[in-house]
Amino acid sequence: MTKIGIDVNGVLRDTLEKFDQLYEKHLIDKDPESTLGQTFELDMSGNTLPIDSETTPFEYKKITDVTSLNLLDHYSFKSSEELFSFLYEEYAMELFGHAPSTEMTTFNMLNDLYFELRDENDLLIVSNEIGKSKPSTLFFLSKFGCLLEKVLFFSEVTKNNMWNEVDILLTANPELLLEKPQDKIVVKYNTIYNKQIESRYEISSLSEFNGILKTIKENVI
Repeated sequence: MTKIGIDVNGVLRDTLEKFDQLYEKHLIDKDPESTLGQTFELDMSGNTLPIDSETTPFEYKKITDVTSLNLLDHYSFKSSEELFSFLYEEYAMELFGHAPSTEMTTFNMLNDLYFELRDENDLLIVSNEIGKSKPSTLFFLSKFGCLLEKVLFFSEVTKNNMWNEVDILLTANPELLLEKPQDKIVVKYNTIYNKQIESRYEISSLSEFNGILKTIKENVI
């Protein structure tokens, strides 16, 4: 049986759209009167008084339109550690659990594919996740009614294990598109951040995937 992997981010889940919403809500539009990060001193009467700082407050802003998955190139953060905390600690469930699907009927199309392909293919969901994003992603898949039985999480360390589990991978991830092993086939799901990458096979909607698979099997497999 042909092993077909379907990536979550960019293919099933519009993670970047949700990230943009959360960034604006929690960092750009936060209460300007908030005392978060303010330093205080205690006077002799027990009252707290703010200490004026000469340091210019850090400005959170969107730097450029998103054209890559390196979010530090497009959104201002104090450090890469702050970005990591934002993604995988503070707002993991909001981001990875409550992001929208890439298309209005993404999961209807996915489940139709499952019924059409499961007899002759082994289908699985794959996703690069860290820490709290794993249960959040399971919630996302459950919320939208994903019927596929297999879900494989991987990281940069275990990426090779993921490749061992698929013959064909549908992904929007630029790194996976560029680093595929020679004996694997990738299908590019077109997004704003992988336009510059050429791929023999590509789609812009999940509705096109079955047709691409038929072409691949006729010509390659």
